[in-house]
Amino acid sequence: MTDQTQDRPTLLSRPLPILIGVIAAVLLDQIIKIAVDRTLPFQEAVEVIPMLALYRTYNYGVAFSMLSGMDGWFIVGMRLIIVAFVLWLWRRTDKHRTFAHLGYAFIIAGALGNILDRFLYGHVVDYILFYTETWSFAVFNLADIFITTGAGCVILDELLQPKTSDK
Repeated sequence: MTDQTQDRPTLLSRPLPILIGVIAAVLLDQIIKIAVDRTLPFQEAVEVIPMLALYRTYNYGVAFSMLSGMDGWFIVGMRLIIVAFVLWLWRRTDKHRTFAHLGYAFIIAGALGNILDRFLYGHVVDYILFYTETWSFAVFNLADIFITTGAGCVILDELLQPKTSDK
């Protein structure tokens, strides 16, 4: 590998590919939420396979309906601060840390998808439910999957990144 190749930033460390990926992810999230809102009955489980159902409900808080009693604009402001922080992290992260950059893109896309819901509907549309006869997981959506996957990518990047000593 030449020095010139090593200095070249990875695809996901450049703004344009990240922007295209984030826009595509947000559009996919919103298209699915529109379809869910128009076709699924409200708070009635539609079984897909055992232990997985589509279940349209509205989340007025943040993850797992936490802070649902808070003002909607407070939650939007909090999410915008998180997006700004993740953008700051993305800009400060070494250009060769592909998983971290991918993770930041997923987190930003998911947060923006849920922020857009807040602006459009005043709540977030959730629709995926894992359950058993005696237990059920919180209902969530594709944007939540993006955020969780993004956090996993950032953690994976930290675990895979070679450790250097500061001497």
